[in-house]
Amino acid sequence: MIRVIPGHVPDAPPPKYDDRFDVPVLVRSHPANKPSRKQQQTAKYRPWIWSKKFPNDGWYSTTTTWRDIIKAATEVGRDVTPHLVNQPQYAHRELAARVAPLYAYLGALDFRPPYPVPGVSGRRLTLNPVYAYGTERTAKNAAAYRLGMTMAEWACRSLLGLGQTEHLELGGPVPALHEKFKNAHAKLPDLWGRHNAEATYWLIEAKGGDVGLPALRKGWAQLQAGSSILAAYPHRIVLVGTSARPKDDLFLTIDHNLCQDPRHRVFIGPGSGDDFPTGPESPEDDLGDSDDALLAAARAQMLTYFALRYARPSQLRTALVPAQRGFRRTGLITPLERTDTAAMRADAGEAALSADRSARRNRIRDIGLDDFLTCRIAETGIHLGMSRQLFAACATLHARTVELRAPSLLAEEAAELVEDEREERGLDDRRNFYTQLEEALPRLQRQLREAYETAAEDEWSDLLDSNQNLQTDAQSDEILLEAITPGTYLAVSRDMLPAPA
Repeated sequence: MIRVIPGHVPDAPPPKYDDRFDVPVLVRSHPANKPSRKQQQTAKYRPWIWSKKFPNDGWYSTTTTWRDIIKAATEVGRDVTPHLVNQPQYAHRELAARVAPLYAYLGALDFRPPYPVPGVSGRRLTLNPVYAYGTERTAKNAAAYRLGMTMAEWACRSLLGLGQTEHLELGGPVPALHEKFKNAHAKLPDLWGRHNAEATYWLIEAKGGDVGLPALRKGWAQLQAGSSILAAYPHRIVLVGTSARPKDDLFLTIDHNLCQDPRHRVFIGPGSGDDFPTGPESPEDDLGDSDDALLAAARAQMLTYFALRYARPSQLRTALVPAQRGFRRTGLITPLERTDTAAMRADAGEAALSADRSARRNRIRDIGLDDFLTCRIAETGIHLGMSRQLFAACATLHARTVELRAPSLLAEEAAELVEDEREERGLDDRRNFYTQLEEALPRLQRQLREAYETAAEDEWSDLLDSNQNLQTDAQSDEILLEAITPGTYLAVSRDMLPAPA
């Protein structure tokens, strides 16, 4: 069983990660005018510290890693995996599309706040000259959407401790309210999630780009529309604006309001009411104990599973990672620099490269290592991977979704539909698919649990139906900054970090 160190255990000072960036955050109780550049740069920042309540209004300086941001980018947004069930080879393209705008348009700049803030890196993100001078408006709008969604996911999960997010278009948190949230003509927010410690649902709207008050008011109206549907349930509305302009620091505004009517309050599960976690929540933290968490993690990682399962064999590697992965973390991931991985890999020595699979597996286990399957995502600077147990659970979920007749839209049918009709048809397909999945849930969860438990002793060749002898931690000129979660692996190329703009 993988356990995360409790939040009350003091954390060690963060290492000086090569991909650290500072992200200014302004917390407010409602939308207001966008801060001027001078206000943002001369504000008296407080360090972001986990507390028992939602942070008070004001400016905060948070420090994160590029890995954490990329992790959020790969997981947020519309779930397209039902459409990829029959064409999983396109998973690489979808993952590339999610991270490419960040690599293409974000740069770095040096900045020291006028007032000392503990732990700052002195580097912030900004938009680079490619965006400023070489990008037309349509491409800028698309990049702003992706940036806004990514940073909203990062803020709500890494900073504020929210669990897994889902796109609201599939029906939202309460089955009895699904039809209201599925109203195609309603202007509703992007995402929802469940905050276990707060015992509330969250409705989240993301805005990105040069975000001013008109855009924030529009987002707030979307949140209020969703709030009116969810009125009988305690919930929080959260508007995350990611403001970025060339030569200016990227910063976030988080406008929020806790909504609960004491006359109609419906409790949604255990929670302490006003206690906040001291670290982000993830279904991966409970893979060994909770069938719901295992299903949620498998659904969240299906894109990565497709990318691994249907990659060319020559693209696959295994990465040695600590077998005990319950580290204290301050974001969604744990950078491997803060573990003993390098020393343990050195101890593994030649055994890790042995052609004898049994000897290799036994040796790395004795040292306290596990081997995750990994793959470089084409045309990006990222590598993704996962454990054999989560891989097996995803494989089982894939097999069952094929049986449920995953949604499809034939090319000749699509050609006859205008864009709005194609969008609505695709949305209906996804909703019907998840309705079938929900009906099959008890049996599906048993199958996922069985696959997860039995895969611990499997070889990768068994899970891949291949006799290929996978290369471990292949040497190359690419310097990787690696990170793990209990079930997944992520690495970014140090040479492809945002460059000075």
